[in-house]
Amino acid sequence: MKSQIYELLYREEGLSPQEVAAHILMAAVIGVVIYVSYGISHKGTIYSKKFNVSLLVLTVLTGTVMTVIGNNVALSLGMVGALSIVRFRTALKDSRDTVYVFWTIIVGICCGVGDYLVAAIGSSVTFFVLLLFGAVKNDNRMLLIIRAGRNAGGDIKALVYQLFDGGVLLRVENTTAETVELIYEFSNKTLAKAQKKNGSVCDAIYAVGQVEYANLVLQNDEVSS
Repeated sequence: MKSQIYELLYREEGLSPQEVAAHILMAAVIGVVIYVSYGISHKGTIYSKKFNVSLLVLTVLTGTVMTVIGNNVALSLGMVGALSIVRFRTALKDSRDTVYVFWTIIVGICCGVGDYLVAAIGSSVTFFVLLLFGAVKNDNRMLLIIRAGRNAGGDIKALVYQLFDGGVLLRVENTTAETVELIYEFSNKTLAKAQKKNGSVCDAIYAVGQVEYANLVLQNDEVSS
């Protein structure tokens, strides 16, 4: 009985150098696909080249680890114990980044055990889904925050709707006996059209008078509530 347990825990099935190279190279190839997908889906200011390169390297490393573990139960348990003491505190800027991290790990596992077909089909479907749903576009929004004298509130509202051709949404209106604070929400595209047509939006608002400040703020998924 002891010998059977020992054989189960420490069973090793040696891989040839060609098989080891195939596992790691296949992980690298699919890692490049993930790299390209991340670049396409994160166009704009949210794109991080360092994180993208890390995804590619993580795919290769996971495939390498799985190649080492193989069917050795004792080694796999030891690897889990070693990795459990490592804490990763890197904050992900976008919720989609979590998807990419899991994608790289799963591909590395599949390639490390030689299931290339599963890795290829799964990656193809994932790539297609990410491209299908909006390429995955950035959903950044712009906020226009204005604080002015309360008497100027009506003129400012009329001016803002005129500047943006009605393409803005008034989210907040805070008032006191003397002041009013307005917060508008709109897209980057709407802002670009307004500035192209009318010049600086903030300058036009200041021209109304009694304006304490007019700020443009980028709101995205990195801003926590």
